[in-house]
Amino acid sequence: MYTSSDKMDSPVQIPFNSFVTIDKADANPVYLQITFSFIKAIQLGLLPEGTKLPGTRILCKLIKINRNTLIKAFHELEAQGFIEIFPSRGVFVLSSQKHDKSAGVLNLSRKIVSSQANELSFVRSALLENPTEISDLPLQFNDGMPDQSLMLYDTLARLYVSKLKHHNPKNNNSQLIHVNFKKQLSNFLNLSRNLRISAENLFSTNSHEICLYLIFKILISPGDKVVVAAPSYYLSNMTISDSGAEIISVPVDDDGLKIESLRQICAGQQIKILYLTSVYHYPTTVSLNAKRRIQLLELAEEFSLIIVEDDYEFDFHFDNNPVLPLAALNTNSNVIYVGSLARSLPAGFGYGFVSAPESFIIELEKHHKILSAGVDNIKEQVLTSWIENGEIHRVLKKSKKIYRQRRDWFAGLLTEQLGAHIMFITPSRGLAFWIEWADHPNLAKLKKKCAENGLFLPKISLYQNRNLTATRLGFGNFDYAEMKAAINILANSVDSLDN
Repeated sequence: MYTSSDKMDSPVQIPFNSFVTIDKADANPVYLQITFSFIKAIQLGLLPEGTKLPGTRILCKLIKINRNTLIKAFHELEAQGFIEIFPSRGVFVLSSQKHDKSAGVLNLSRKIVSSQANELSFVRSALLENPTEISDLPLQFNDGMPDQSLMLYDTLARLYVSKLKHHNPKNNNSQLIHVNFKKQLSNFLNLSRNLRISAENLFSTNSHEICLYLIFKILISPGDKVVVAAPSYYLSNMTISDSGAEIISVPVDDDGLKIESLRQICAGQQIKILYLTSVYHYPTTVSLNAKRRIQLLELAEEFSLIIVEDDYEFDFHFDNNPVLPLAALNTNSNVIYVGSLARSLPAGFGYGFVSAPESFIIELEKHHKILSAGVDNIKEQVLTSWIENGEIHRVLKKSKKIYRQRRDWFAGLLTEQLGAHIMFITPSRGLAFWIEWADHPNLAKLKKKCAENGLFLPKISLYQNRNLTATRLGFGNFDYAEMKAAINILANSVDSLDN
């Protein structure tokens, strides 16, 4: 229970309207819709442990609902262990460790919906909401996507057409083509990331997200406990929570995940999985330093911890000493390595892959066949040719030179126009900056002000609570003129909030 000494004041700038959604056409009662919204916000880290929520009268005005409805939702949240209500002090968010992951809670997040007798009855997840937004504004920030105009579409198109013309299904063994692709991909990963794997240790599919989905589906049973870094990747958090696991957060500092905090958690309870982006932490862009990497592998062995290492952006490092993944150092087969070629190739050619013990790869492939009975052998032959003739290395070398230049431009513009407002470290890898706002502007209002001036700030890039006001800004998709215009709008919008 919270006492007056350990409570956190309410972060008055929490954008409740951004995550409390009410759909009048929804068959679920309004109070349950509010309950679902708060559960999702707590599990995704939008409402950290100890946050004091505004009073019901204030909150009712913010989200435009009846006070009795909100009180009913709060009682439901308290019953499920997500909040604690003190009549004299207020309402406080409980930590993820205190949540009751009983069958009742899981049923709450996966509600059976049947609105009318002649309509479908189905299970609706309160966790798997789509956080992406669509905008037609002329300038748009993202959370670190590449510039599609730099992709060599013509080269890939010619290769694809050539393979398609010479493809004869009767004379081509689909399985042999797939095995050959995995051999070439494993060779590429061994060379570039020092993984020391064979084709039998490799699973590949069309996307990084499918890889994560299948991994968690196989590993997680309802009630399992999964540790993630805080803040962390919103899509993986949703997948983990929807699998029935309890998420426990461990803080990150300038050297990466705090190993001592993780040790304390593992010593006190049974943790099954640690999910982390160690090479390039999402969203803060920091790397786990060498000492902590060794400590983490030792801790995982001591506590029989499975590490799911998500190396989503290895290809874009801008120094001469790229940080190798944990999987390259691991000798105990307890690291499942997830990566992607999607950042290096045009849309439609990207691939997600998993490196793991052969027995786990076999299980992944069994589940994957339910989703997709076959593979695109033409695309795999194209990618095999790219790897065999070294084209993929030339493309990466060329694109890294361009993105390094853009990174440096972006850092200069940030310092020039926003230096008085922000703190940041120029990243040594990746296509995004993590900036922390010194004067803690209301990011929901900043997003709105930027939109009025033609600049889109996605809500997935905005991080705000009582102790943190930060934004993840992708730079890879902008040329110099676009960067200058976008940062100018951002700077003017921040200044206008102060007036």
